[in-house]
Amino acid sequence: MIGFLRGTVDEKQAPHVVIDVNGVGYDVETPMSSFFNLPALGETVSLRTHLVVREDAHVLYGFLTEQERALFRSLIKVNGVGPKVALGILSGVSVSDFCLWVSDSNVAALVRLPGIGKKTAERLVIDMRDRLPEGTVTTTPPPLGVLTQKTSAVEEAISALVALGYKPQDAEKRARAVASDDASSEQIIRSALQSAAKK
Repeated sequence: MIGFLRGTVDEKQAPHVVIDVNGVGYDVETPMSSFFNLPALGETVSLRTHLVVREDAHVLYGFLTEQERALFRSLIKVNGVGPKVALGILSGVSVSDFCLWVSDSNVAALVRLPGIGKKTAERLVIDMRDRLPEGTVTTTPPPLGVLTQKTSAVEEAISALVALGYKPQDAEKRARAVASDDASSEQIIRSALQSAAKK
């Protein structure tokens, strides 16, 4: 098991990041909550990780906080919630808000998250009550960084939203609804996720 990685950020394309650890590049999938707070390319970062072994691949998931990783590990134990859905949940809501929704049995809020239907939301409320991470605190994220990718900001945002569990048409609709000429892909992703959480 790989418990954590400490190295330099070599590549960023939401929700994917490559961390260079002494000349070895680790492909890591991150929730948007961590991705938005990653340092710039070439800077040092430390990620807590969770390795998921499948028949066709070994996928490494990375988190900036232990609370995110703890919630991710709890979520993937819930029937019907795999790593992709768990990543979408962490991308769409803060750990503290998710805990609040579960403790309040707020199914209506949970179904607004990518990949979560009513049955899954109800299962989350029942199964997660006793598994919620302790000491959850709402934090204000630092200013957004800048992605240096060749694709347009909107296309990159759509790709990231699809990777987080939104259907392609829904992802495109959400991204284009909040896009502006000078918005970065990170700003579009964040706005799309925030607008989804409010509806």
